[in-house]
Amino acid sequence: MDTTLSDPMVDRLLDGRYAVESRLARGGMASVYLATDTRLDRRVAIKVMHPGLAEDPDFVARFNREARASARLSHPDIVAVYDQGEDDGQAFLVMEYVPGATLRAVLRDRGRLSPAEALAVMDHVLAALAAAHDAGLVHRDVKPENVLVTADGRVKVADFGLARAVAGHTLTAADGALLGSPAYLAPEQVRDGTADARTDVYAAGIMLFELLTGRAPYAGEHAMAIANQRLSEDVPPPSSVASGIPSELDALVLAATARDADERPSNAGELHRSLVAVRNRLGLHGGVPGLPTVATTVLSAPAQHTLVVDRDERPAGDVTKPPKTPKRRRRRRWGFIALAVVVVLALLAAGAGWYLAMARYTKTPGVLDLGRDAAIAKLRHAGLKVRWLAPVYDGTVTSGLVAVERPGPGQQVRSGATVSLALSLGADHVPTLRKLTVAEATAALQKVQLKVGDTTRDYSSTIAAGRIISSSPDAGAEIEPGTAVSLVVSKGPAPVTVPDVHGKKVGDATSILNSLGLQVTTTETFSDTVKAGIVISSSPGPGTSLRKGDTVNLVVSKGPQLFPVPDVTGMKIDRAIQVIEQAGFRADPRQAFPGGPGKVFRQTPTGNQPKGTVIELDYF
Repeated sequence: MDTTLSDPMVDRLLDGRYAVESRLARGGMASVYLATDTRLDRRVAIKVMHPGLAEDPDFVARFNREARASARLSHPDIVAVYDQGEDDGQAFLVMEYVPGATLRAVLRDRGRLSPAEALAVMDHVLAALAAAHDAGLVHRDVKPENVLVTADGRVKVADFGLARAVAGHTLTAADGALLGSPAYLAPEQVRDGTADARTDVYAAGIMLFELLTGRAPYAGEHAMAIANQRLSEDVPPPSSVASGIPSELDALVLAATARDADERPSNAGELHRSLVAVRNRLGLHGGVPGLPTVATTVLSAPAQHTLVVDRDERPAGDVTKPPKTPKRRRRRRWGFIALAVVVVLALLAAGAGWYLAMARYTKTPGVLDLGRDAAIAKLRHAGLKVRWLAPVYDGTVTSGLVAVERPGPGQQVRSGATVSLALSLGADHVPTLRKLTVAEATAALQKVQLKVGDTTRDYSSTIAAGRIISSSPDAGAEIEPGTAVSLVVSKGPAPVTVPDVHGKKVGDATSILNSLGLQVTTTETFSDTVKAGIVISSSPGPGTSLRKGDTVNLVVSKGPQLFPVPDVTGMKIDRAIQVIEQAGFRADPRQAFPGGPGKVFRQTPTGNQPKGTVIELDYF
């Protein structure tokens, strides 16, 4: 028996617009229905939160976060979110209807993909993630279950239920449990629960490994055992697990799954460019793999799950039953009684039809540019409820007045429905971004509904590399919401070329190098050719490019090395000459008085002298 026959959502008209036809799937947080957008006449998938969870603010916040995160993204490789609303206390999300199968179903059917097919799939996945990263979002739950493949070869990334802004968020729930799928968590997610664009890069690398090999790189008895392995073990090269995988793909996987996040590509766009370059170099231009033998209908599902319904399963509401053959009744003799019954039934049917078609619906009154109290009073007078959204920056609406009304003025809604309003914060202003990192600046701009524009890099002696030097417009400037703000990012201090200080006094050379922002150390050595205190050489040598603060070592002369001159006074002249020359000096004998005993009575110079010095020997 099809349980959707008794589902109260089937055959309802949500928000006066979406005609629910059948239930496609049911998950832990929400059910997904096939519906028709009566306004645009198109098929959509509607995710409706279970009534019991609507009272839990954490679940409602996660559900609404998915809507906001997904709605910010517009890309052909991302499942589109069209609308978000609430009907009679039930929150719902209107999404693109995607018939096909999850990438997980394709892997179960195929085992593994060829390198060309794997690259074709990852081309779309990384393009989708790159769009998210450019918008300042990380997906945080990249896995085959959240990648959809259609019969005509399209690939779409779904389920941004865990998506958050890049900076300042963790991956732990209120109870301390890790959010996301353990098989795809990056080491930093397991270690401290943080996530940025590089965690999506890691998960994409794990996915590419699995597409190429048919299995995940880690295995364990329970989820945390799998998650903890990546803290101490590198992902192995795919070619060590399966044959026929080029070494270039090994390098791509290992780069994406480096345990140190700083060693990975900085975002999905960078990894995507590397993948395209490898694919072009190897000539691996295959297509997206075909669907499994039993096709499935796939829809983005609540939070951390993707709901899959077999397509050959009869959709809810499509169950046909043979019509019961009414028993023939004996004609009543009293025709006027039959006529009266018919008239009464017709009147009742007309009344019911009028109520169903008209009486239970109303139109939203316009409350834009009204104050909070006036807007509430006007909507309540129309029999409608009010839900307040976060205030928005709007340079065209005075601060404190209503800037957003959803559904808009004049829209047909059910009596008692909820209208979402947001007050204006007035004109937007550029926040102070100086000395922030690019990720921090991106998050700060998103908070005031601005975005990052052109980014250039320049040298700075006062701002550390990777941090913001300035913005355009400047901090405090009034600016329209959605405007791009250009950033100048520091490359650190400008490079310094080492000058030639050879032959200069050590003090002068030190002053020259210090004036360029370089530190100086000295090493002394003896030299027979360079005077003491003079620079012999420098390391690094002249012409080398350094950064301010780097150190140059100067080799400074101590002059020639000195040795003691032997005392040969009193020795016979021949012996004295021999001793002097054996000590490394040159002897200059000078006879003072002919005919004497031939003994040395005076030598000049004495003490310590450089080797080779001429020693005068006076004898008689």
